[in-house]
Amino acid sequence: MICGVIVSNRACLKEAGGLTIIGQGIEYSRMIAFEDHFQMSDTKRRKVLEQALSRGGDFAEIYAEYRVYSFINMEEDIIKETAESISLGLGVRVISGEKTGYGYTNDLSFDSISKAALTAASIADSEKTASLPVFQRALPSEDRYPLKRPAHQASLQDKIELVRRAYLSCQKSDPKIKKVKALFQDHVQYVSVVNSEGWAAEDARPQVKLVCTAVAEKNKRKEFGFSGGGGRVGLEYFGQVLSPERIGREAAEEALLLLEAVEAPAGEMPVVLAPGHAGVLVHEAVGHLLEADFNRKKTSIFWDKLGKRVGSPLLTIYDDPTRPSFRGSYNIDDEGTPPSKTLLIDRGVVHSFLQDRLSARLMGRPLTGHARRQDYTCIPIPRMSNTYVDRGQEDPEDILRSVAKGIYAEKFEGGQVEDSGKFTFSISSGYLIEEGRLTAPIKQATLIGTNIDILQKIERVGADLSFGLQTGTCGKEGQEVPVTDGCPTIKISRMTVGGQS
Repeated sequence: MICGVIVSNRACLKEAGGLTIIGQGIEYSRMIAFEDHFQMSDTKRRKVLEQALSRGGDFAEIYAEYRVYSFINMEEDIIKETAESISLGLGVRVISGEKTGYGYTNDLSFDSISKAALTAASIADSEKTASLPVFQRALPSEDRYPLKRPAHQASLQDKIELVRRAYLSCQKSDPKIKKVKALFQDHVQYVSVVNSEGWAAEDARPQVKLVCTAVAEKNKRKEFGFSGGGGRVGLEYFGQVLSPERIGREAAEEALLLLEAVEAPAGEMPVVLAPGHAGVLVHEAVGHLLEADFNRKKTSIFWDKLGKRVGSPLLTIYDDPTRPSFRGSYNIDDEGTPPSKTLLIDRGVVHSFLQDRLSARLMGRPLTGHARRQDYTCIPIPRMSNTYVDRGQEDPEDILRSVAKGIYAEKFEGGQVEDSGKFTFSISSGYLIEEGRLTAPIKQATLIGTNIDILQKIERVGADLSFGLQTGTCGKEGQEVPVTDGCPTIKISRMTVGGQS
C-alpha cells in the first residue's frame, strides 16, 4: 500500500494497512537497523532522495521502521487475549519552505518506495536542485537502554506468568475487589533515518509495560484503582525493581481507599501537588505549550515569552530524552538527531522550546532532538519525552505543615488545556490537608486555572523529585508516543478547586 499526504503548516496522519505476521520474532541487536531489516543500499537510498527532490525542495528524508509487538490480557480469571505482530514500513518526507509532503508504503519494493518519494515531491515546484553528500552514519555515543533480557526474546509463558502474578495479587488483596484486569505489552522498534544532508542514524528501541486495574465495591458503590510500570527495560525489571505482586496490590489499595473517600470541598484554597504522579499536570498545562510548532504558529500563550518571566523563581522545568531506561527516552529522535536534556523554564523564565527540524529552521533556533512520530505513517512533530519540574530545597513535610486547609493532589485522571493556557484537571486520588496533615481521601475534585497564573503562585518546592508510573502515552494531532513526567512536592498558594460547595 502506498499513501501520501501534503501538509502546509500542520501535521497530518492517515491510516495505512500494515504487514502483519502472527507468531513471529526477531533477535535483539544493537547493529545498524537499516542494514539488518530494510535491505537498501546507499545507491538506492540516494536514488530515492534524488526522486524526492526532483521538483525542488529544501530537504528530503527517508524514515524506515520495523516493529515487533506482543500483547497479553487477563480478566475474568482467564488469559482472555494474546497477540503478536510484526509491522514494516517506510516514509519519505520533503520540506519546501513551510510545507511538508509525505508519502509512505508498507511495500519495500523499489518501485513502491519511488512512488512514495514522488508523492512527497509533489509539494515542491521550483528550479532549485540539491546535490547529495556522502552518507555519514552516526551510531549513538551512548545506549540508554541496555538490556539483560529483552522482553521480545522471552517466552509467551514467561510473560503470562507476570500477568497472572499481578492479577492474583490484586484479586486476593481484599474481598471487596470484585473485578481485576491485568495487561502486558512489549515491543521492539528498529528505526533508520537518512536525509539529503548526508545524515544517517539507526536505533533499536525496546519498550515494555505491565499494568493492573481493580474495581472495588461496597454498598453498591464502585471505585477504580490502577498501577503499573515498565519503560525501555527487560523482564528483569519486574524482578529487581517493581514486582507484579506490588503492581496488583497497589491497584487494589487505590480502589479500596477511594471507597472511603469523601467529596472534595469547593473554592479557592492552597493545593499541594504530590511528587511523581502530579507531574502530568505540568506536562499537560505547560509542556505542550512549549512545543515549538505551537509557538512558531503563535497559537501558544508562550509564543512571545522567550526570555521573559512567567512563573515563580522556584520553578525550573526540563525535558530530558536521555534518562536511562525511561519510557520516553531514545538514542536518536525520529529525524535522526541526537537528543539533549532541554531546559524549558529556568527559575521562572522561559528559556527554550522543544524543536523539530522544520520549526528550528523557521524560528532560527538550534535542534533539541524532540522530533517524534507514532510510526512510519506519520510525519515528525515536536513532542515531549520525559518532562519534569526540577527539585527544590524544602522538606516535603514542612510544605504540608504550612497548609492549614487545602487539597493534596496525588493522581490525575484527565484534563483539558486550551492554547490560552486555561485548564481543568480531574483528581483521581488525593487527600484533604487539615492543620498540616493528610486526613480523609477525596474524590471528584477538579483543579481549574490558567497556567501562567498558577506558575506564579508556586511558593514552595520540595527536594523529593520523583517520576510517575512508566506507563504513560501522550496524544497530539492524532499521534501517540510514550512519555514520562515527574515533579517534587509543590505548593501552589491559591487555586480554584471544583468539588462540593
